[in-house]
Amino acid sequence: MLIFAAAAGPILDQKYNGIETLIGNAACSGLAVMIIVLSVGHISGAHLNPAVTLAFAANKHFPWAQVPVYIAAQVTGSVSAAFLLKAVYHPFMSGGVNVPSVGIWQALVLESVASFFLMFVITAVATDARAVGEMAGLAIGGTVMLDILIIGPATGGSMNPVRTLGPALAAGRYHPIWIYMVAPPLGTVTGAAIYALTKLREEENQQLQCCRRCCRR
Repeated sequence: MLIFAAAAGPILDQKYNGIETLIGNAACSGLAVMIIVLSVGHISGAHLNPAVTLAFAANKHFPWAQVPVYIAAQVTGSVSAAFLLKAVYHPFMSGGVNVPSVGIWQALVLESVASFFLMFVITAVATDARAVGEMAGLAIGGTVMLDILIIGPATGGSMNPVRTLGPALAAGRYHPIWIYMVAPPLGTVTGAAIYALTKLREEENQQLQCCRRCCRR
């Protein structure tokens, strides 16, 4: 669903001369993520993004042994959705491919930062017992939408290697695909680590305050 929705928006935008707009494209991705998280998050964890899966594993929130299986499923879903879109919108498939309109290093930084924000939110709502679980889908989908509104005109707002990979294979456009393979994992691993560090320091402060209260008694 994610790749179908995320790539279909830009494709329709190209076919119908701007009918979708940036807000429409952002909503396609954000709403798809929200719906998937709310509907199957309790079953599979709603792992839609290899960069997120890697970040969870790197921060010990997900078993490394299952990472290859999850990534294989993510790639298969992306490629299948992309070729389905190609069958329907063949002349306009290139519209669904993420291609930066800025320099390579600018695109790398923007995608990394957006992925950092996304993973920080995901880690907060998915791993912290204090978070309201029912709101996870809304928070994550909203972050995806916001990120695309911010960096979409510059990079397409991928934040997900398979968001770019499937449409690129279907359209036969691979340059510069490496940006979208490298930047999201850099951002997500960093985002998860920073949240874990923030949470750890907060817990240490709470323990210190508790010790001080006990000493006063």
